[in-house]
Amino acid sequence: MGSVKERVVCNLKSARKARGLSQSELAGRVGVKRQAIYDMESGRYLPNTALALYIARELGCRVEDLFVLEESEEEQPVTLVEKAGAANPRVAVASVRERLVAYPVDGKWLLSDGFHSADGLLLADGCNVRLFQGRRALEKKIFLFGCDPAFAILSAHASRWMADAFVQCRFASSYLALARLSAGHAHIAGTHMHNRESVESNVVLAKTALAGTGAMVVAFSIFEEGLMVAAGNPLDIRDVGDLARKRIRFVNREPGAALRSLLDERLMQVGLSGEAVNGYDRQGSSHNQCAQMVALDMADAALGLRAVAAAHGLGFVPIESVRCDLVIPHDFLDLPAVKILLEVMQTRALREELSALPGYGSSCTGKVIGQV
Repeated sequence: MGSVKERVVCNLKSARKARGLSQSELAGRVGVKRQAIYDMESGRYLPNTALALYIARELGCRVEDLFVLEESEEEQPVTLVEKAGAANPRVAVASVRERLVAYPVDGKWLLSDGFHSADGLLLADGCNVRLFQGRRALEKKIFLFGCDPAFAILSAHASRWMADAFVQCRFASSYLALARLSAGHAHIAGTHMHNRESVESNVVLAKTALAGTGAMVVAFSIFEEGLMVAAGNPLDIRDVGDLARKRIRFVNREPGAALRSLLDERLMQVGLSGEAVNGYDRQGSSHNQCAQMVALDMADAALGLRAVAAAHGLGFVPIESVRCDLVIPHDFLDLPAVKILLEVMQTRALREELSALPGYGSSCTGKVIGQV
């Protein structure tokens, strides 16, 4: 066992920055030199009890939020929600209502420039995990499920506000995201069902899925949905009716995806069924996968977003714009990461970045749409 100083993790820097204070400003408020604050943040110096209490008071938090005794690696019971391959024991872990929940860090998490880091290794029994960090750190992490690619931008902005409050996003259709939330396997669900007349479809779906669990529905983004096609649209695809042409190879989304529901509705409006579309039963698991199939000439058209099509150099045929909302259970509203996320959605910086994405709008970002 190392010395006490070696085993203490200092979160002072992130807490200070979250309050917009410089080292000198904080030092002046608590009656020490700036060097003392620097030494604490770099792990060279531990304050006495009185000083720690003064600092916590100035930052509006608890001493144990600033100075944490590092926990050793330990095995913990875990609920594995999705099946993990035997050759890939790496899992992402978060605490949901005092229970550890894990998901495989599988191919869906791959990026072009590297791999995502895991929180631990799943043991052979599939019921326990060996964590790479103490469980306390996982209390500040939340799982956000949904299929808006801009959730990654929201997560990045939240991390800038508070380094140890982490929002981890995982791709899921609107229905699956709410199912994960209802089962207690996620903290937030993103859904973007299409409103008809004066009905708020996201609120209605959340009420049905959560079966009496209180939740708040908050607007996140508006984005344009449609058909992703090859650059220049060489087959001159103009609307969903063109998908019935025999030479068009189509890629659909999975049942439960809001985009698939929109397609079914539009096909019905022009008197077509899914059977008339070549590839209606061929599914892509995400916007990016669908775009890649078109880019690699494995398909001529696929459901997706204008922003995703633009990112892959594809053409785009618009169908409809839709609002994406976040569904947050009331008992999660006091979690540090959720508080930060809600504050970030009120910032100009996030709204400007969302609006810079092709086909995106942020006029409603942060607005409370309804209560479940």
